[in-house]
Amino acid sequence: MSIETSAIGTLIIILVMAGVTLATRWGGIFVMSFVPIGRRVQQFIGAMSGSVLVALLAPLAVNGDGGARLALLATAATMLLLKKPLPAIAAGIATAALSRQLL
Repeated sequence: MSIETSAIGTLIIILVMAGVTLATRWGGIFVMSFVPIGRRVQQFIGAMSGSVLVALLAPLAVNGDGGARLALLATAATMLLLKKPLPAIAAGIATAALSRQLL
C-alpha cells in the first residue's frame, strides 16, 4: 500500500496518525477505568514510566555520537542537582546544540 505524498496524501497520513494516537490514549484511559488503583498498581505505573525512559535512552547512550552522550550527561547531572525535569531537558537540548555547533 502506498499513499501519494502530495498535499492531500500528506494530510491523510497526518489525520490517520492523529486518529491512532487518540485511540491509543483514550483506549488506555478506558481500560484503566476498570482497574482498581491500589498500591501495587501505583508502583507498577511509576516503575513503567522509568523503564520506558531507560529503554528510549539506552540505545542513544550506546550508539549515539559525542553530542548525544554529552546531552545525556548534562540532563542527568542537572536532574540530580535540581530535581526538576524542565531545566534538565533544557540543559540537555542546549548541550547537544552547543556540542554539535562547536565540535
